[in-house]
Amino acid sequence: MAREFSFARRAARLLVIALLFGATPAAADTSSFDGSWSVRIVTQHGTCDSGASLPIRVDNGSIASDLSVVKVSGQVTASGTLNVRVGEGLKRASGIGHLSDTTGSGTWRGGPCSGIWTAQKN
Repeated sequence: MAREFSFARRAARLLVIALLFGATPAAADTSSFDGSWSVRIVTQHGTCDSGASLPIRVDNGSIASDLSVVKVSGQVTASGTLNVRVGEGLKRASGIGHLSDTTGSGTWRGGPCSGIWTAQKN
């Protein structure tokens, strides 16, 4: 059970990060979001870890993480709206939010926990 919560916490953190980045339609120009981002995850409900900061990379609107611990997928539109999923099966989290040129924010939910995320472009 402790492993499950630990994984859920990591997945929630990565989810928030992933929320910031994702695949986009070919016609949409998402290059303004390309680059490295630091995402901070805050748990508002539940007992998941809070305050983690995770690295994410956006490339042509696609999410990439240097951390291969959890699967991350999602998308960011040309207007900065994003939708992301972290983890697989029962151990997953999802998030939504918005990116601007250098910052971002949104909400996430995973397992028994939920909260907010903020991002800063490096």
